[in-house]
Amino acid sequence: MPQPPSAVSRDEPVIRDRGDACPGALRLHAADDGFLARIRIPGGILGADAARLLADAADRLGDGHIDLTSRGNAQLRGLGASCGGELAAVLERAGLLPAPGHERVRNVVASPLTGLDGRGRADVAPWVARLDRELCAEPAAAALSGRFLFAVDDGRGDVLSLSADANVLACGGGQALLWLGPGGPDSRAARVAADDAPRAAVAAALCFLDAARAAGTRAWRVAELPPEHRPGAAGLAARLAAAGIPAEVVPLDAPQGPGGPEPLPGVVRGTPGGPAALSVLAPLGRLDTAQWRLLARLSGRMRLTPWRGVVVPGLAAGAADSALAALARAGLATAPDSPWRSVTACTGRPGCAKALADVRADARAVAARATGPLPVHWSGCERRCGHPRGTAWVDLVATGDGYAVTLAAAGTAGPAHRTVKTSELAAVLADARRTDACRTPSHDAAKK
Repeated sequence: MPQPPSAVSRDEPVIRDRGDACPGALRLHAADDGFLARIRIPGGILGADAARLLADAADRLGDGHIDLTSRGNAQLRGLGASCGGELAAVLERAGLLPAPGHERVRNVVASPLTGLDGRGRADVAPWVARLDRELCAEPAAAALSGRFLFAVDDGRGDVLSLSADANVLACGGGQALLWLGPGGPDSRAARVAADDAPRAAVAAALCFLDAARAAGTRAWRVAELPPEHRPGAAGLAARLAAAGIPAEVVPLDAPQGPGGPEPLPGVVRGTPGGPAALSVLAPLGRLDTAQWRLLARLSGRMRLTPWRGVVVPGLAAGAADSALAALARAGLATAPDSPWRSVTACTGRPGCAKALADVRADARAVAARATGPLPVHWSGCERRCGHPRGTAWVDLVATGDGYAVTLAAAGTAGPAHRTVKTSELAAVLADARRTDACRTPSHDAAKK
């Protein structure tokens, strides 16, 4: 399961004493509400047939819901212990199991609005499809952990904020930058031709596997490697050259945009008079199958985002506003000022045996009354599953007697602000999300 925020530091290697047990579509995870399947959807890109089959599986085999993950994947919960074979058959029909031996390593996030809003330096959606094919065709890539993450950014800097392991950044002029680890170990990258970027990303992942074997720590991710074993740009470029991919070592180029922002809920317009897209959020990352089917019917295409949202591309410009209104009536967050934009939660009770509270119910009870500029994450226990990355946030952890309210920054939990009863949460949380007085020195440093 995900580690607490303080468990991994880029300067402290992690020694793993077991293999990665991350759930997948074929390796189901036993939870208190039944079994869980995590289905990798590279770039979050889904067609109508695949979306329909997922909804059918959720209704027939699960609890009638589809959860969105922080990597743009989908989860089915409440599955029966004997449904694995039937689920696998459904996913195969949907095209979501192109290589069963690689199904847990197909972790690819991509800029959700790429090619839709006129921003970015290139439309990287085709890169994602090619990367997935290259990844599934490489036998050695099956050794990657289910946590290893590829990020394909179109130049706006959004998915670069997600602390990926293999980063691909479109830099214009038919070129792309590639580096391993969040930020790169030496602020340099390997520059490759855009046509080579998908194959180069797979080669970079194999470079990581070699480094992990040399380190002997059984690292799952680049940040877990000892510093002396983290591949730099020069070593990566040499590895690419050996694979027949010309590469040049260059300084890391700044993204085109400020970096980090998720797509705002609302209508996304591209060229004047051209097709529009819709961006919506699923409150607490959970959709019932009626909401899911409504989204899938709008244009026959969906993009799941790493911010637990959905982008629907390809709508006629004149139909976008009425379609967005229909999604709002269905219970989705459709406006930029929605309180759900910055509220996340783990599964909590009754799905997780370790949880000390029904965090989703508690979050729903106060979300509209506890708004503020800082994100907030609700956790049922100290593992803080699904907590935000690369930002400061207000951290609520259930204690059994209420919640410990903490300011967390730069991936590390700070000192507890206070422990409060559930009945006091709305006022305390609203204050914690707004006031500078709650900020720790590490928070201020993270904001710079």
